Amino acid sequence: MKTLKILFVFIFTQSIIAQNTSKIEQPNTVENQFKKLYKNSNNYQIYKVIKKNEFLSLQKNILDSVKVIKKDAVSKQLKINEQLKNITSLQTKIDTLKSNLSVSIEKEDAISFIGIPLKKSAYNSILWSIIGALLFGLAFFIYRFKNSNTVTKETKDLLIDVEHEFEQYKRNSIDKEQKLRRQLQDEINKQRGVN
Repeated sequence: MKTLKILFVFIFTQSIIAQNTSKIEQPNTVENQFKKLYKNSNNYQIYKVIKKNEFLSLQKNILDSVKVIKKDAVSKQLKINEQLKNITSLQTKIDTLKSNLSVSIEKEDAISFIGIPLKKSAYNSILWSIIGALLFGLAFFIYRFKNSNTVTKETKDLLIDVEHEFEQYKRNSIDKEQKLRRQLQDEINKQRGVN
């Protein structure tokens, strides 16, 4: 009895395994449907005879697959067109940004000097030239001022000396004049006394 049970279990499991393997079907592709139709068709001389309903079923499946493929192709084409538009608009934006960037870089590198746009290097050259000229002019005027100041001091000293000499000359002249007046008065007095 045990052997019978084992044999029954063995046969039962084999039939389940066989059913499972027979139930494993290939994917429902068009190629597999053609193979299945060919396999299920009958032979008549050198021809294969297929059932109408199987042919119509295959035809329907193929037409459905073609519709799905067409819809997919149309949707993918629409998506491609949309992406091309996006690419074009993005490229336009990139070009605009590049031109704006180049303008910004030019503005960053340029400085307006007396209403004239100049590059920073030219502006720096002009600015340092002006500063150098002003420093040279300042040094020149300081030198001239010192020379003038020295000449002025010498002239003032000479003027003071001349004023002293003039004062001395005036005193001497006054003394001389007084002497001459006295002499004149003495002469006048002598002349009056003689008369």
